[in-house]
Amino acid sequence: MKTSVILLAGICALLFGGCYSFTGASVAPHLKTVAIPLFEDVSGFGEPGLREKFTQKVIEQFRNDNNLELGERLTADSIIEGTISTVIDAPSVIGGNDIVRTRRVTVTVHASYTDMKFRKKIWEKDFSNWGEYTQGQQTRDVALNDAVNKVAEDILLETVSGW
Repeated sequence: MKTSVILLAGICALLFGGCYSFTGASVAPHLKTVAIPLFEDVSGFGEPGLREKFTQKVIEQFRNDNNLELGERLTADSIIEGTISTVIDAPSVIGGNDIVRTRRVTVTVHASYTDMKFRKKIWEKDFSNWGEYTQGQQTRDVALNDAVNKVAEDILLETVSGW
């Protein structure tokens, strides 16, 4: 009898085990397109082209993800808007004789995602991430690009799996 129950449980697990899958993405079914207008830059960091670079990185993340198609602001089902609020370049590792060994560039973006069909804000939050560089080995641009990439990815992940 015990063997029959175990065998029956095993067969049920095999039969019904493939009925559920989790992809990690969960965009509402009525949302097919997203508009991503140019992000504002109020950071005062003075990096030329930062808002364009950041916006393009967010667009690239969504294009590569394929959960939402890119659309125009006036016709898209949803919209991601935001502002680069701060960019900070500060020492992160200080060695002997107070010599800065590593610097960290931190980018913070305030962004929101709105369902335009139902006129409902889905989320609004700050995203912050960083990249590091060492004088002579990497440049500040590499660290800034790393931070921008991470924040753009965080925005994508919040949008497609933050429901």
